[in-house]
Amino acid sequence: MTDLHVSDAIRYIGADDTTIDLFESQYPVPNGVSYNSYVILDEKVAVMDTVDRRAAEEWLEKLEAELGGRTPDYLVIQHLEPDHAGSVGLLAEKYPEMTLVGNAKTFSMLPRFFPGEWTPRALTVKEGDVLSLGRHTLTFVMAPMVHWPEVMVSYESDEKVLFSADGFGKFGALCADEPWLCEARRYYFNIVGKYGAQVQALLKKAAGLDIRTICPLHGPVLREDLGYYIGKYDLWSRYEPEDEGVLVAYASIHGNTAQAAARMKEILAEKGCPKVAMADLCRDDQSEAVEGAFRYGRMVLMSPTYDGGLFPPMDHFMAHLRDKTYRKRRVAVIENGSWAPAAARIMRGYLEAMKDIELCPTVHTIQGAVKSADVAAMEQIASELLG
Repeated sequence: MTDLHVSDAIRYIGADDTTIDLFESQYPVPNGVSYNSYVILDEKVAVMDTVDRRAAEEWLEKLEAELGGRTPDYLVIQHLEPDHAGSVGLLAEKYPEMTLVGNAKTFSMLPRFFPGEWTPRALTVKEGDVLSLGRHTLTFVMAPMVHWPEVMVSYESDEKVLFSADGFGKFGALCADEPWLCEARRYYFNIVGKYGAQVQALLKKAAGLDIRTICPLHGPVLREDLGYYIGKYDLWSRYEPEDEGVLVAYASIHGNTAQAAARMKEILAEKGCPKVAMADLCRDDQSEAVEGAFRYGRMVLMSPTYDGGLFPPMDHFMAHLRDKTYRKRRVAVIENGSWAPAAARIMRGYLEAMKDIELCPTVHTIQGAVKSADVAAMEQIASELLG
């Protein structure tokens, strides 16, 4: 692994977790995840966040090695979620003279995770407050609901480093050889995506800062072409499509709806759609499907009726889209129902409750296997979707 340190004074002390299977007990992470933490060595020493307790032993060893016998003066707590604050109690116990730095919401929530009286050790900061460490100076920027209410980020003005909390993070351990974009996109829309307005507010604040390095709490330190990463976050948080194309998201019980979805992909390609992505909601990871839904500007939903309602894999997907504030898209709906079809009505109900969704007017019901009349209807729907 290459040197992960930011500079001589700002040292990386995080850890890779390659044994975790599900992040937040729901998102598959085949390449693991990193828990990032940093220490700033100056006249005063500041530790920037901790790590999940799963990695506490490795993290403490790295911290002690960087300290070289010194004692931390401050622990800056930017985000209290346990994958970042899980070791706060261990560090506070090890260094009883260390001051904890956070905002008012931080310290109102801290006892919920670490019972005790923290007020004597707390330095409460607010928007724009400054903490001098010597040559290095931290300015605190509040970022509530990106993606918890206590979140803040920190800007170090001497080396022009933004410690961005969960912002600009990604799935995948740092030892994994993979590009940033795909797993950063999946991470954003599934973890932070609901809070686009709050991300936009933070980006506006960040625009006034001269940032040369971004240090997130997951994923690599970002040093070059920062406009690219910031541009992606701006696009995603405005809910604008990233790529021209269509996601065909389908759920199939016995294979007939899957067959129809495959034919729909062919029809869309024949009509000139530059990219048609497929999501089998019964087998593919739901977080990948959510990522695809936000990536493209158009989507086709195809599902059978089940027990008089919506087939559960599709219902699960629709609930995810609702919860992650899916919007600004054109969507077509196709149902399959041999009798008493209800899937289209329920899918449209989900979509009609979302903002800025353009529904294609034609709604088609397949009854069992795909027939020539179904293909003709799908061709009409494809024209409406791409038109």
